[in-house]
Amino acid sequence: MRLQRFLARAGVASRRKSEDLMTAGRVRVNGEVVTELGSKVTPDLDVVEVDGRRVRLEDGHAYIMLYKPAGYLTTMSDPEGRPCVASLVPTDRYPGLFPVGRLDGDTTGLLLFTTNGDVANGMLHPSRHVWKHYVALVRGVPTQQELGRLRSGVYLRGGSAQPAKAKVLSPRDPAAIPVIPEGLPMGMSVVGLRIHEGRKHQVKRMLKAVGHEVVRLHRDEFGPLELTGLLPGQWRPLTPAEVRSVEALATGERGDDRA
Repeated sequence: MRLQRFLARAGVASRRKSEDLMTAGRVRVNGEVVTELGSKVTPDLDVVEVDGRRVRLEDGHAYIMLYKPAGYLTTMSDPEGRPCVASLVPTDRYPGLFPVGRLDGDTTGLLLFTTNGDVANGMLHPSRHVWKHYVALVRGVPTQQELGRLRSGVYLRGGSAQPAKAKVLSPRDPAAIPVIPEGLPMGMSVVGLRIHEGRKHQVKRMLKAVGHEVVRLHRDEFGPLELTGLLPGQWRPLTPAEVRSVEALATGERGDDRA
């Protein structure tokens, strides 16, 4: 078996990222650094290590949920040295970990990480219609007419957005707490918005298009996943049931029933 395929099947990283680990000199086979991409291993006989940690086929892919705090870029490195989400997840344990999609630097909430490139591609592919739920603190209070524009597909530069599910949330709704931890400021409101597209700054642009600037933005759902059991900056592995749901959605075995 080719070494990069072994690494990918063991859940270290995607095949391409595994090749990057090899060429960077981070992979050893039986104690020797291996950088040749055509190298082969026998899984039952050879000892494979990445950054000094032994890797086995039964390890499988990693799936991690992060509660992203504000002020972190959704990238694994930044040439300008700005804070990145990579510092918040166990990349030492899972060298090939990467985020599935992105959140803006000032946006908080659920961010999925995995070492499974196929699942990541599936979760982001437009044909899967993976729904995401956001909670936004906005200036003013949207009218029913404005909510109707969001629900029917508000026009954005570059083309109309797909119809969303939108409603104003009560400040007593637990879902609103992440954007109003100290209470609802005067002259503002909280909007829940469910979309299945992934355009840049989409939620902010949609709400601005109906006359309401976003002050804070938080994501609490991504496909079958709900942000639970975490504080800002904390992560946890997905439960087996969550992994099955994500893999089924990403491969098309089931649709997203949150619609």
